Amino acid sequence: MSTRQTLSLCLLIPFLALTAYALYTVGYIGIFDYHRHSPAGWQVFADLVIALIIVMMFLIPDAKKAGRNPWPWVIATLFLGSIAPLCYLVLGKKTEKSA
Repeated sequence: MSTRQTLSLCLLIPFLALTAYALYTVGYIGIFDYHRHSPAGWQVFADLVIALIIVMMFLIPDAKKAGRNPWPWVIATLFLGSIAPLCYLVLGKKTEKSA
């Protein structure tokens, strides 16, 4: 396992636990609903959207370069947020450059 995969896994596991707790507590829609009540919430949500778009701008060419289909990861990112790119990194195929 590469350093990138190990670091991604170390981020993914506690983030999955936090996400599970949030989903259990407020549900999928509740996560989004929380952000619509104030300009601060709008800013945080917009920042998340921008950050995930930037991540996908790197993920798509990286997946194509590695011979992986990027579109399942893009769709998963739209529904799961950061979980999908973290899974992409954890499950990444080793290339000569990433070794």
